[in-house]
Amino acid sequence: MIYELRTYTVRPGTLGDIVKAASTVSRDIRGDNFGKLEGYWLTEIGPLNQVLHMWSYTDLNERARLRAELAKNPRWGSEYIPLIRPLLVRQEVRLMNAIRPPVAPASGGNLYELRAYRAKAAGGAKQWLDEFTKVLPEREKYSKIVGLWQTDAGQPNELCHIWAYPDLNARAKARGDAMKDPAWQDFLTRGPGLLEEMHSTIMLPAPHSPLK
Repeated sequence: MIYELRTYTVRPGTLGDIVKAASTVSRDIRGDNFGKLEGYWLTEIGPLNQVLHMWSYTDLNERARLRAELAKNPRWGSEYIPLIRPLLVRQEVRLMNAIRPPVAPASGGNLYELRAYRAKAAGGAKQWLDEFTKVLPEREKYSKIVGLWQTDAGQPNELCHIWAYPDLNARAKARGDAMKDPAWQDFLTRGPGLLEEMHSTIMLPAPHSPLK
């Protein structure tokens, strides 16, 4: 499987408009016939005025074929594109391979945290993944990971992982408890040294997001 994470920055004050267009017109046209929608979020803390949506495809060839078919869909060009074009400021795309495919939280009503790490070139990403996946069972004692990916295109040497929490207080508690865990403390002596940058974005699921 290949996962595509699309980040759209929109004009201030138009976040509700793009979510409405995506949850109604886009979903009615696309369904899951042109790639499977895995999640759709609005940013809450971090970069503002953004929506992020993740799609999955069997492989890059299927992605290219389905996107070409969607572009030819008359409703896509006449109904959806005119709605969102005036709202968009910037579009970014990450193509990612799943280390841990997305798994929905046990219950809904969550906020989500996307953590994007840029690893050192020439092997840093693999080294970090080896260390992180080894300690992940210990980390998941405090909160469950939703998914873990390594980018294939768009952002080189990048690792992306998504976590779900009932609220910000639960996030703070889980992260605080993990910091006291000896296994996690041991990981922190090695893992961060393999990274160049770390970014965190708190997101809220849109009404039509499969991940709630």
